[in-house]
Amino acid sequence: MGSFEILCGIVAVSLAVYYYFTSTFNFWKSRGIRGPQPIPGFGNFKDVILMKKSVTDFLVEIYNNYKDESIVGIFTTRTPVLVIKDADLIKNILIKDFTKFADRGFPFHKKLDPLSQHLFALEPKRWRPLRTRLSPVFTSGRLKEMFSLISQCADQFEQYIEKLTSKNEPIECRELTAKYTTDVIGTCAFGIEMNALSDEDSEFRRMGRLIFLPTWGNVLRARCKQFLPWFCGILSYILPKTEVNKFFTRVVIETIDYRNANNIVRHDFIDTLRELKKHPEKLGDIELTDTLIAAQAFVFFAAGFETSSTTISNGLYELAINQEVQDKLREEINEEYIRHNGNFTYENIKKMNYLDKVFKETLRKYPPVPLLTRKTMSSYTFDGTKVNIPKDQDVWIPIYAIQRDPDIYPKPDVFDPERFTDEVVQTRHPMFYLPFGDGPRNCIGARFAVHQTKIGLIKILRNYKVETCEKTQIPYINHPKTFILTPSGGIYLKMIKVNRS
Repeated sequence: MGSFEILCGIVAVSLAVYYYFTSTFNFWKSRGIRGPQPIPGFGNFKDVILMKKSVTDFLVEIYNNYKDESIVGIFTTRTPVLVIKDADLIKNILIKDFTKFADRGFPFHKKLDPLSQHLFALEPKRWRPLRTRLSPVFTSGRLKEMFSLISQCADQFEQYIEKLTSKNEPIECRELTAKYTTDVIGTCAFGIEMNALSDEDSEFRRMGRLIFLPTWGNVLRARCKQFLPWFCGILSYILPKTEVNKFFTRVVIETIDYRNANNIVRHDFIDTLRELKKHPEKLGDIELTDTLIAAQAFVFFAAGFETSSTTISNGLYELAINQEVQDKLREEINEEYIRHNGNFTYENIKKMNYLDKVFKETLRKYPPVPLLTRKTMSSYTFDGTKVNIPKDQDVWIPIYAIQRDPDIYPKPDVFDPERFTDEVVQTRHPMFYLPFGDGPRNCIGARFAVHQTKIGLIKILRNYKVETCEKTQIPYINHPKTFILTPSGGIYLKMIKVNRS
């Protein structure tokens, strides 16, 4: 073959590759939807793919650059994604027209990552019956039953902090609070003493770190599932099953088998999975494999400990910066403590008004999951517009950007719990505050998360004053490699024992 033929071949291949990566780039323009100009191979996601910028910060830029648009069209590599900003359109997607947006469109691959087949990511066919059967675990009645178990973990949490503060060193709060929430999840959902607070070598805490650690392996799997799903099949033959996958599958199945053999009943999350395993017909024609069962326990563990520990540590970060808010909250905690003779209950904590405002304002500034994703089940035309999108269209709702919009939340960088007085809340569209999502696919464990978070904050603030220190990172910088909202460099604070005499 001559040089000319080789050159022609290279040109032909180059043109074919270029066409492949740009053939969709007219998608939004043809529908009259504005958005940034994509580039071949990356779309609009160059800085995200290269891990120079978090998806969260990218969406804030898009949101602000297209301030007057209700919807914006972007591309992840060559895939068109619609970003929704308008509150009424969001309500239609999450609630009114939910059946047309029941799929989260969240990437999972059962061979590359077996535990990704969980409630958060599953397609509607398997999600719906599983959600129905798992929901009773999270009722207020069940939560009241769990309250004493959470309180016991909180007492151990208090003792652990006492040891840490005696060293008079800055405390990394994300690791501290993750140990507490790991023990809570272990006791309440698994009936297992995970010992994250008492044992520095706790296997469950080590697994928790591995789940969210932005290692190259974790990032590669996540990026491939999101941007190169066709490549996941190849990777599944190259990359071995992760340690986390093997550990949780083994622990969940062994726990179920042990309870069956010893006739142990705890009425917790594991028992619910155990009943489903005994009676798979309750799920219709869904194949209930050991992996599918383990995946549900895995996501409750992972989401349950990480999102709550993140919220506690973010709350402490803001309280350390805003001492007047911290003092006011501590005053409410002490008043309630005296009023009820030191006996906090599920009902007492629900009535703590300022604590609730602080909690909500923390989630306003720092929603652990910074965007909601949906995928159309059929073609869809948005109300009041001529905009039509096809079946299987990815739709994103940028929670973080919405909750930082100065037109919705004046001075959004200011930590102000008074944004959540009843009067002020009534002035905002309910779709402008979505830390737990909304509609049928909202967070199934929201009640549980609220209470383990509030109890953790109470235990710390009743006994300690939280302050910034030389290792505290101000301003807060979002980690570019993580899906869950995570600060780069951790959250280091100083805790000083409060003298209550």
